[in-house]
Amino acid sequence: MKITITDDAIKWFQDEMNVKEGDTVRFFARYGGNSTIHKGYSLGVTIEQPVNIGESITINNVVYFINETDLWYFKDYNLNVIIDDQKELHFSYEPK
Repeated sequence: MKITITDDAIKWFQDEMNVKEGDTVRFFARYGGNSTIHKGYSLGVTIEQPVNIGESITINNVVYFINETDLWYFKDYNLNVIIDDQKELHFSYEPK
């Protein structure tokens, strides 16, 4: 699996979550909501230290990651993090 994050989304993390150099941002599967790939689950995001990184990308000295325990959520998909038309963070999933 692969993580991609647009420049607009990087700016969103800086402006809305106060992400700065040296931070680590986790994407995680959470119970509740609905994603396009898993009914009853959605993707959460938080600033926290990694436990066992399963996949990551480093941009501007910030590590955006998924722990190994959450890789099941992305089976057969890549994660694209973008900003939608309403200027909100949006996750899209692209088949591998």
